[in-house]
Amino acid sequence: MSGRAIHARAILGQELYGRLPNTKVLLVGAGGIGCELLKNIVLTGFGDITLLDLDTIDLSNLNRQFLFRKKDVKQSKALVAARTASAFNPNVRITPIHGNIKEPQFDVAWFRGFDIVLNALDNLDARRHVNKMCMAANVPLVESGTAGYLGQVQPILKDRAECFDCVPKPTPKTFPVCTIRSTPSQPIHCIVWAKSYLMPQLFGEDEDSGGELDEAEKQGENAGEIAALRKEAQAFKAVRAALRSAQTGDGASTSSSAAQMVFSKVYHADILNLLSMADMWRSRAPPTPLDFDAIRAGSFVLARPAPNGTASATKGRVNGTSSGSASAERSLNGGGATSSTPATAAGTSGLKDQRALSLQDNLELFISSTERLAARLRAGEDTISFDKDDDDTLDFVTAAANLRSAAYGIPGKSRWEIKEMAGNIIPAIATTNAIIAGLIVLQALHLLRKSYTALRNVHVQFKPSMPLSAIAMCAPNPSCGVCRDTYTEVLCDPARVTLKVLVDGVLGRMGEGEGSEEGPVEVSVYEDKRVLSDPDWDDNDERTLESLSVTRGKFLAIVDEEGDFATIQVAIGALPPNHPEDGPALILPSPLPAPPRREKPRPATPSPPPPAALAGKKRSAPDDEVIEVDAPSAKRARTTADASAGPTPFTPSKKRRLEEDGLIMLESAEENIEEDPDVIEID
Repeated sequence: MSGRAIHARAILGQELYGRLPNTKVLLVGAGGIGCELLKNIVLTGFGDITLLDLDTIDLSNLNRQFLFRKKDVKQSKALVAARTASAFNPNVRITPIHGNIKEPQFDVAWFRGFDIVLNALDNLDARRHVNKMCMAANVPLVESGTAGYLGQVQPILKDRAECFDCVPKPTPKTFPVCTIRSTPSQPIHCIVWAKSYLMPQLFGEDEDSGGELDEAEKQGENAGEIAALRKEAQAFKAVRAALRSAQTGDGASTSSSAAQMVFSKVYHADILNLLSMADMWRSRAPPTPLDFDAIRAGSFVLARPAPNGTASATKGRVNGTSSGSASAERSLNGGGATSSTPATAAGTSGLKDQRALSLQDNLELFISSTERLAARLRAGEDTISFDKDDDDTLDFVTAAANLRSAAYGIPGKSRWEIKEMAGNIIPAIATTNAIIAGLIVLQALHLLRKSYTALRNVHVQFKPSMPLSAIAMCAPNPSCGVCRDTYTEVLCDPARVTLKVLVDGVLGRMGEGEGSEEGPVEVSVYEDKRVLSDPDWDDNDERTLESLSVTRGKFLAIVDEEGDFATIQVAIGALPPNHPEDGPALILPSPLPAPPRREKPRPATPSPPPPAALAGKKRSAPDDEVIEVDAPSAKRARTTADASAGPTPFTPSKKRRLEEDGLIMLESAEENIEEDPDVIEID
C-alpha cells in the first residue's frame, strides 16, 4: 500500500475507504471546476468515474484547466481530461463521454446507475436538468459554481434538503429585436448586434431572418421598424455576394471595396433609412450616419446633443481618445496584418487589447478584419462564426460594435472588454476552482457516509476575516415545482402507446374508467410547457406518444385540476432489450405512484381596519410577499371553433365550483329557470 493510501484510509476510515473503489460517480462538466474535481476524486480513491462534457478545449481554457495542454486545443474536454487524470491513479476506471447531458439516452434509468452525481456546469438550463433527473432517480447530487473570487457548493438530497430549483434563479438577460437592430442604448446592445446579427449575416449561413422578425411582430414590437428591418435584410444579399466573389486584379483592392460596401450599407444607408422614420426619434437621440472617406481622412465630426440641449462636436473620437491613425490596427494585431498575413495573438504590446480605440482606429480594424474573413471564405471556408479565441472574428466584432456605438453616441469599449462581453466570460480564478473542488469532495463524502447532519451549503466569500461561510441545510421548499412532485417511470414503446392509455395506467384507471378516490380525478397533462390534454380538451388522447414527440428521456406532468394532490412526473423510459416483440407496449411501475395531498393554505384572518389617522396612507407590499410560480397553469382557453361545435361541456367538478360561486350553468339557451328575483340572466 502506498503512503498516499495509508493516509487516506486513516482519514476516511476503513469502511468508507473500502467502498470508494466500487462507488459509481457521475461527473458532469470538465471545465474549470471539473478538471480540479476530477483530479481530486481520482487521488481520493474513487474507482469508477463517468465523465461527461459536450465542450471542446479552447486556447483561453489553458490558464486554469490544468489537465489540458496547447496540443489539445479543439479536442474533446472529456476525452483529454480522462486520459490525463488516469495517469494519476492506475487503479481508477474513467469512462469519458463527449455528449450533451440532455440527450435522450441519459434518462432516469441511466442516472439511477450512479451512487452520486457531481455537477461542475456553467449552464443554468443543464444544471436544472441534472437536478430534475437526480430528483427522479433519487440520487444524491452536489451542485457547485464559481464567479471570480466567489463560489458555492450545495449538497442536494431528495426530501432532506432543498434542491437547485427550490430557490428561483435569475434568468439570463435578453434584449428585444428592435432594440438590438434599431435603437441600441448600451454598449452590450452594439456588441450583441455585431456578434449575433451582423457577423452571421455576412459570414454565416444564408438564412432567412424572416422568422425572427415574424416572432417580433407577434410580440407587438414596432411594425414600422420591423418593415425597415425586412428591407435591410434583402439588401444584405448583394453584400454577401461581394464578400464571396472571386478576386480580379488586385485582390487586396477587391477585398477593401467589399469592406467599404459593407460599411456604407450598415453605417450609412441603413441609418439614413432609420432616420426617415421620424416617429422613432421623438423621445430618443437619433443616430449619426458615418462617412467612410471622411473618417479615413480624419475630418469626420460626430455632432452630439449636449445635456443642456446645445450641440457638441467630437472629431473622430471613441472612448474619449483623440483621432488616431491606421497604425492602430497594425499595433493591435502584432504589426501590420493584411489579407495575406492573418493577424496572430502575439502583439508587441502586453496591454494592447486594453487600449482605447479612436473612430479612425476602428474603421481601419473593420477594413482589415473584413478583408481577412473574406479571404477565408474565398479560400474554402463555408461559414465563419464568432469565437473569442479567433482573432479575425474578435477584431471584426470589436470594430463593428464600436463603430455602431459611435453612430448612436454610446461609449466604446476596448478589445479586451468586448472579448469578455461577447464571449460571455465569467471571471474564473484557478484558486477559487480548487477550493470549490475540495469542498465538493468533502460534501460528497458526507453523503456517502449518510452523515446528513454534517451537510452544509458552503460559500467562498471575498472576506479576509471569513473566507468560508457554512450554512446548515434548509428543508425543501413546499411549493417547489421540481422536488415536491411525485416521480415515477414507465417503460414503453412510444410508437404504440397512446396518451390516454399511459395516463389512465399511471392513475390506476385501467378497466375502470374513473379515478380512484385516493388520487386526482380530473387532470391536465403537460410535456414541459406544452399542454397535451385537460378535462375540457381531449383531442390528443388517442394519439401516440411518438406523434406528440414524447419519447425516451422526457417527462409527462399529470397535474390535478382541483389542486388537492401533488403533480405526478412520469419519466418515459425504453423497454428492456430482451422484451418480446409481442409483449405489452407499456410496463407500468409497481406500485403505482401515490401523490400526497397538498396542504391547503389557511384562510387569511381579516385584519382590523387601520386607525383613522393612518386610513389615508398606503404601504407598498414587500418583495418577499411576491410568489413566483414555475408550474404551468392548469387550464387552456377553449377556441371559438370548439365552442360553436355544440353545448359547452362542463365537467361535474367545474360545474359544482361555479355553482358554489353563485353561477348556474345551463345546458342550452332554451333551458329555463324558475322566476327568481335574485337570479340575473347573463347572455
